[in-house]
Amino acid sequence: MWTVRSARLWRAWWLGWSVLLAAGWANACERSVRWNPDPPFTQIDARGEVVGIDADIVREALKRMGCTVRWVQLPWARALLELEAGRLDVLPGAFKRPEREEYAWFSDPRPTPRNVLYASREARAKWPLKQIDELPRVGFRLGVQINVAYGHAYDELLKDEAYARSITRQSNRLNLWQMVANGRLDGVIASEDTAAIELAELKLDARILPTRIVVSEEAARFAFGKRAVEESFVRQFNQVMAQMRREGLIQRIQRRYLSPTH
Repeated sequence: MWTVRSARLWRAWWLGWSVLLAAGWANACERSVRWNPDPPFTQIDARGEVVGIDADIVREALKRMGCTVRWVQLPWARALLELEAGRLDVLPGAFKRPEREEYAWFSDPRPTPRNVLYASREARAKWPLKQIDELPRVGFRLGVQINVAYGHAYDELLKDEAYARSITRQSNRLNLWQMVANGRLDGVIASEDTAAIELAELKLDARILPTRIVVSEEAARFAFGKRAVEESFVRQFNQVMAQMRREGLIQRIQRRYLSPTH
């Protein structure tokens, strides 16, 4: 016989079950996203949370798609391998390249700071260079990050095999800045915004300066591993990004981290 007590028990059971279902649905879509200390794109704030231009954009876009983010700290070269293997879902800040398209989908581009050649004061005074293809002629000791794409001009530079072998490659860009400061390298290719923040924090902004050589103005994208993410998911991500752009949200996020007072 159905009693008032039975009805209350049923309602309590159903409420508890609904909460469990809602929690399950909320976590049904979890995407692993790469981060590494790379201000202003990804960094840790005072509360220990991953923030930055790329971090805030991807978190908000995935939230609107009903997904949560699981942050995975990886150096760049390892992140590419994890993306290819299907163990990483999203890699922010990637350039679209034919070899990467074999294992990754790419989002629509977002505005990205230029990649510029930075050099020590001594190297700038010694070689008033204007084009990146002048580096081999003068024996410029160049440092770059492992497996980072710097655009078409850099790809052309690598066709000089002898010079390509002389380039110093490191997984951590901070090591490269220190090598320039110590006189072991003449310069490094880096994003303008990232370089400005890192050199100021290292107190090297008076010793390592941008040159006139703009290596790339290509826009970066979010890469999605094909083994882990369907192409339809990327199309939806692009639609959400377009809506965020129309709302002015992406521009506000960029200003948040690029303003002089930040």
